[in-house]
Amino acid sequence: MAGVVLVKLFVATVVISVGIGGKWVGAQVHHVVGGDRGWDVSSDLGTWSSGRIFAVGDKIWFTYSAAQDKVVEVKSKEEYEACDVSNPIKMYTDGLDSLTLDEEGIRYFASWKPESCKNGLKLHVEVQSRQAKHLSHTDVTSEVMADGPTTMADGPTSASAQLYGLSHALFGGLLVCYLSL
Repeated sequence: MAGVVLVKLFVATVVISVGIGGKWVGAQVHHVVGGDRGWDVSSDLGTWSSGRIFAVGDKIWFTYSAAQDKVVEVKSKEEYEACDVSNPIKMYTDGLDSLTLDEEGIRYFASWKPESCKNGLKLHVEVQSRQAKHLSHTDVTSEVMADGPTTMADGPTSASAQLYGLSHALFGGLLVCYLSL
């Protein structure tokens, strides 16, 4: 039971740091692979990773039962697609593993169990430069702000200030709900 509380506290801390860290340009972002479910066959890692931007300096965290699984990094797209985990670059075995994305390029991760890998327990991460991430984030933010209101009945207010306040309220509400589970 204490382990579950610690995992919840860790995930809540990561969620808050990502929420706050997203406000600063160049801030390191922590990605918990699979979100709440972690590294698990029931996680839809394709959906989880779509739309995420991974940049040099970010960290990715793998959370899983060390007794049930391990995570391997493979060298090539061919090994990744075939779930060939026979010659990994690195194997992660602790159940709570973090690694820093230290250079641009594509990295391939898979379950060490070929059958779990073939059932979707694998992830490829395209690591961009910090500048490319900032440009991508700016484009998305500009589109959101262009469609949002620029004034309110009480007077002028920027859309970014409204979105910023809303995001803090959303994170706070999610945190309270998550910790009460």
